[in-house]
Amino acid sequence: MDWQNVVTLVQKELHDARRNRWFWLYTVVFTALAFAMAWMGLAGVGMYSVAGFGRTAATLVNLVLLIVPLMGLTLGAMSLAGERERSTLLYLLAQPVTPLEVLLGKFLGLMLALVGALAVGFGLSGLVVAWRGGTAQLGGYLGLMVLAWGLAAASLALGVLVSAVARRASTAVGVALFLWLLLVFLGDLGVMGTAIVLRLRASQLLLLALLNPLQVFKVAAILAVRGSLEVLGPAGLYAVRTYGSQLMPLLVVLLAAWTAVPLGLAYLSAHRRGLT
Repeated sequence: MDWQNVVTLVQKELHDARRNRWFWLYTVVFTALAFAMAWMGLAGVGMYSVAGFGRTAATLVNLVLLIVPLMGLTLGAMSLAGERERSTLLYLLAQPVTPLEVLLGKFLGLMLALVGALAVGFGLSGLVVAWRGGTAQLGGYLGLMVLAWGLAAASLALGVLVSAVARRASTAVGVALFLWLLLVFLGDLGVMGTAIVLRLRASQLLLLALLNPLQVFKVAAILAVRGSLEVLGPAGLYAVRTYGSQLMPLLVVLLAAWTAVPLGLAYLSAHRRGLT
């Protein structure tokens, strides 16, 4: 594999992202909502720094859970399928590049674009918090931003997998939106409903939650922001008691696996029947 080709493809994806109206729409919406939530969350705080970044980070968790997977899944779904439908992917593969280089170049380019978009949103809301609420609990806020990047990578990888399998861009986007709805609504509501019906123990409830990348992010985010998982009830207490200081590394590894496995499956699909 020639990494120079990968770098060139990354630059191409960044250039395409700057011209993508959906990418700019997602960036503006996320930034505006993050800014508004930070402002409203500190509206009655005044200059008391005790309510600084910790309070804002807690309010941003649900925003990240809704917006970031939608960004990653749809942008990833349009990556290969869109170029395949426009016949530009065939022209790209006619160059001295391999399907693996194309796959990595597209993923890394889109990931850098998402990192920049999320950094803008977190950065502007962070400036508001620092101005009105001080810098208390800044570490938890930065930890939430890094975890949001991890969730974006996992969502983008799932979107790229859909794009590698689907033949049409409309089909890929439709499947990506279905996956988004499935992951969102199988989150808290799905876990709670299953726990009530099946009378799951705390260990089983935790395992069920960790099968969803959104729930992996949520558990890690709450742990980073609050330092404990008491708010999650018996499953959270069981997780802390069982894994202790190893819980956060475990959650990070799970997020990384949710990125690596879909990318590996996308490569296998490309290797078996090509990207065209």
